[in-house]
Amino acid sequence: MKIRFLLSSLAALALTSFAAEPVQIFNGKDLTGWEGNMDLWSVKDGCITGITPPDPANPEKGIIKHNTFLIWKGGTVGDFELSFKYRIEKGNSGVQYRSKELAPGDFGPILTGYQADFEAGTKYSGILYEEKGRNILALRGEKTVIKPAPEGAKKPVVEKVGMVGDSDAIQASIKSEDWNEYKIIAKGNHVQHFINGHQTIDVTDEDTANAPKEGVLGLQIHQGPPMVVQFKDFNLVPLK
Repeated sequence: MKIRFLLSSLAALALTSFAAEPVQIFNGKDLTGWEGNMDLWSVKDGCITGITPPDPANPEKGIIKHNTFLIWKGGTVGDFELSFKYRIEKGNSGVQYRSKELAPGDFGPILTGYQADFEAGTKYSGILYEEKGRNILALRGEKTVIKPAPEGAKKPVVEKVGMVGDSDAIQASIKSEDWNEYKIIAKGNHVQHFINGHQTIDVTDEDTANAPKEGVLGLQIHQGPPMVVQFKDFNLVPLK
């Protein structure tokens, strides 16, 4: 009995030592603690909302000419779990993490780093993309290992080592223009994405010189068609 009690105590201690208290990143009322182009970002119905108006000269396209971001300025993220809900009408968006700020553009902040991608289309939701970096590191459903670029080459080797789910089945679970739940887990060089409880990618990044380990968190508005994207119910838990 003493041994069982000791093991239970050690297990509880291990859990408490690896997970910290949740960090509030959105107060549900305004964009206090966030920085971006406030002509594009606002809070509507308790949700962070990004809207790209149509270009008067070409109404099929939005007014922005480069991807831009709303950046959480309350700290950085390294190892963490983040869950949130999103809905999107047209276009593409995502959550940047372990990212770095570059020089801003005409339409607001620009980031580089890991992105938990999602879209109004049917191909990219759930993938791991590296904005202004190594591009697609795992397609939906894939388990990959990222190796450094061979000598003389510029691109890393993206090695598919397995599958975590069926891409079509994952897409079928995503509700169009409605709320979906996204989860990101980042621990060391291992990152995972989930949408509506379905794992979408599993990546081990062994490209040590280029793998982001810590950085800022941001929300994306993508250049392209006029679009609306909303976020709510953030739950950010740092991992020790």
